[in-house]
Amino acid sequence: MIAHNLRSAHNVGSLLRTAEGLGITCVYLTGYTPHPATHEDSRLPHEALKTTRSISKTALGAETSQNWKFSADISEVLSTLRADGYEISAVEQADQSVALPDFVPPPKLALIVGREVEGVEGEVLEQCNTIIEIPMHGKKESYNVVHAAAMAMYHCRYPGATQK
Repeated sequence: MIAHNLRSAHNVGSLLRTAEGLGITCVYLTGYTPHPATHEDSRLPHEALKTTRSISKTALGAETSQNWKFSADISEVLSTLRADGYEISAVEQADQSVALPDFVPPPKLALIVGREVEGVEGEVLEQCNTIIEIPMHGKKESYNVVHAAAMAMYHCRYPGATQK
C-alpha cells in the first residue's frame, strides 16, 4: 500500500490500522504524507512528536505493529517495487480505469491512494500498470481516501469475496 501526499494524520493512522488488520506487508508513506517519528527523523522533535500523536489517535497502536516506511520520493519507491516484481495500481477515477469488482489482482501488487480531495497526480498515474475505480451509486463523486483504500485492499486480499 502506498499513501501519497495525504494531508491528514488521522487518515494515515486509520490507513495503518486497516492495513495491519488486513495483513498488508508494508505501507509506504510518500510525498508530504505525515508519518510517525523515526530514529533518523529530520523534523524538529516537537513536530515529529505532534504528528506521531495525531497518527496514534486513529492507528491505536498500528503505527508500531504495521510495517511502514517513509520516502519523500514516490518514484524511488515505485522503481524499487517494480524491480521486486510488483505491479503498481492506483485507486482513482479515470477514463481508462478498471472497475474494482472486475479487477483481478496479480500476485504482487502495490496499491496507491492519493490526496484526499484531488486524488492521485497525473504524473504518478502515468507510472501505474492499472488504474482501479470504485463504482459509485449515490450522489457523491468519491469516497474518503481510507475507505477507498480499505475496499481496494480487501478486494485484493480476498478477490473472490468481492467478485460480481
